[in-house]
Amino acid sequence: MTYLESKVQSVPTGARKILYANWAIVLLLTAVACVGFLMLYSVAGGDLSRWAEPQMKRFAVGMVAMLLIGLVPIWFWRSISPVAYLVALGLLVLVEIMGFVGMGAQRWIDLGFIRLQPSELMKITLVMILAAYYDWLPLNKVSRPFWIIPPLVMILLPTALVLKQPDLGTAILLIAGGGIVMFCAGVSWLYFLAVVGAGVGLIYTVFASRGTDWQLIKDYQFKRIDTFLDPSTDPLGSGYHITQAMIALGSGGWGGKGYMQGTQSRLNFLPEKHTDFIFTTLAEEFGFLGGISLLSLYGLVVLFCVLSAVQNKDRFGSLLTLGMGATLFLFFAVNMSMVMGLAPVVGVPLPLVSYGGSAMLVLLAAFGLVQSAHIHRPRSR
Repeated sequence: MTYLESKVQSVPTGARKILYANWAIVLLLTAVACVGFLMLYSVAGGDLSRWAEPQMKRFAVGMVAMLLIGLVPIWFWRSISPVAYLVALGLLVLVEIMGFVGMGAQRWIDLGFIRLQPSELMKITLVMILAAYYDWLPLNKVSRPFWIIPPLVMILLPTALVLKQPDLGTAILLIAGGGIVMFCAGVSWLYFLAVVGAGVGLIYTVFASRGTDWQLIKDYQFKRIDTFLDPSTDPLGSGYHITQAMIALGSGGWGGKGYMQGTQSRLNFLPEKHTDFIFTTLAEEFGFLGGISLLSLYGLVVLFCVLSAVQNKDRFGSLLTLGMGATLFLFFAVNMSMVMGLAPVVGVPLPLVSYGGSAMLVLLAAFGLVQSAHIHRPRSR
């Protein structure tokens, strides 16, 4: 039996594909997006056309794209994974040559109707190529040192290009997302333990070098670290963002101040209130209950991804689903940690809630791949 025959047997055909879609994930993603629409309307001061309406239109387009991608057989996405990865890598190189500069970073390609951020596309194609690689690789070779090298190159090459933009947040997500796929594929935990040990050793060395002749980073970079550890050292400078975010989070209390009643956002104290720091507006207006409710929606999406992956007997589809679920988890975990002062401010948006075009469309395309894996997974007739 050929590979293609083995992949297409016992999967739904025609109109039955719609019935086999993971509608729980569709409904949960819609619920998260609706929270985003409400918050964008609020931070715009009741102006629907400023941020909320464009976001609604993008979400509608993204949902259609997600369902269309889901109807395409999963073996097709596996076969084009190398091409998709190389295209995304080429776009990252193109950004270096002719990318659009915004907010001090060169991250976008202006296509006229949208500014495409290739690093967003790379988060998805990296998961695709790694899932395809470990689907191809025999299980007995997964943890052998020689076969660890190709996935490391696949991860580190785009990471280096993204760091040049510079975009530390996306670089962290690429490394973490790639590492999760490798772990789920069965790579020995000893490799990850070695990486963690090396990371701890590097952090210790950096701090130990401070004030010496062999200091590893610049003084201004140490100042940023000091500000992260204690924002009050520079409340009107580099610590302003996180200080205002913490005020908004704390003032929300248990139940919040009420919809469109957040003083930090309405008086424009909150920086980037419609993008990276939109969670603080939610927490100020709806309090702890609002924040934990959104977190629960995200958690349920990840849970349904894990359940779908566990039930999927196709290795590529299973790894792809786990990778996309991990990508969503990393998105909201890093963003929420950032605005709560638990991690440095690295510019990671809150998925489907923060205002943005390419991030939303690419994320919904990613869940189109999850739908394809779910719909076309082998079933007994």
